[in-house]
Amino acid sequence: MRDEYITSRKNRIIGHLRSVASDRAYRESCREFICDGEKTLREALACGAEIKCVLWREKRGDIEVGAPEYIAPADLFEYASPLKSSGGPVFTVTMPDMSAEERAERIIVLESLQDPGNVGTVIRTANAFNIDAVILTGACADLYNPKTVRASMGAIFRQRVMTMSIAELTDYCDRNRLPLFGAALSSRAADVRRVELHRAAVCIGSEGRGLSGELLAACGGEIIIPMNPASESLNAAVAASVLMWEMSK
Repeated sequence: MRDEYITSRKNRIIGHLRSVASDRAYRESCREFICDGEKTLREALACGAEIKCVLWREKRGDIEVGAPEYIAPADLFEYASPLKSSGGPVFTVTMPDMSAEERAERIIVLESLQDPGNVGTVIRTANAFNIDAVILTGACADLYNPKTVRASMGAIFRQRVMTMSIAELTDYCDRNRLPLFGAALSSRAADVRRVELHRAAVCIGSEGRGLSGELLAACGGEIIIPMNPASESLNAAVAASVLMWEMSK
């Protein structure tokens, strides 16, 4: 497959990459998301992800991609890339289809986490601790925001992630016969060390507002991470990591 050298900002590939990086509606319409770097490209290929196109900085790398490849000078590459001072390449990947029919025993649920870095970190940690699924509900950051993808450190290609409404979530847990717990700072919450979480779904809310009343009402119990009383709360991704460690024990 012959590489194409691009010199114009008006080139359709440059426009496509910029739109995939910045426009969620465009991403969803073409079912592609953008990634950066040779390590990430190798990981995507190893996981069987479908690469749609690759833009190299100044010269082609030595990775066999099997998709259309393009080369751009440094200034044009940086214009197209969502990451400053990237060595490249940037490339797009087809969004995978995640089936809700597959069974799960350990689930972490994120409700309205709006920081893409936190969402990506949770996905990375879930993959490390063998969590079966990450479920996003409410006003969460876009799973395929470039910052989410980058923070996942390649786990985006390996970890099962789904988006559901609260009603869909409760139905999914019922079908999998999983108790649903909510992490909450309340007098009703049980010490997480005293709750069986090996087969469970655990919900984490945003740092500012916590879990919504609707989701808490759907939970069969509330849990809390014991910590220094002088500390108000944990970062949402850190709290999720502690809970996933307990789930994996």
